[in-house]
Amino acid sequence: MDSFSSSSGSPPNTEALMDQIKAQLAQAYAQEFLETVGNKCFAKCVTKPGSSLSGSESSCISRCVDRYIEATGIVSRALFSSTH
Repeated sequence: MDSFSSSSGSPPNTEALMDQIKAQLAQAYAQEFLETVGNKCFAKCVTKPGSSLSGSESSCISRCVDRYIEATGIVSRALFSSTH
């Protein structure tokens, strides 16, 4: 039996199902965010990997993350505002 099936044969609780889907989406978003920051910002900003980040590498990563957060917010607002 999968996580969407109900054991009593009655319809699933819609609110609980939506909460589960929202939690899964939030987890997927967080994972995607970390992968993007890790792959793109690190590759762009860290030219000589070592035991610590230089000041310029740290600043570059900070700007990269800020840009990604801003872009994600713009896209999210555009998507959600077009559905209402």
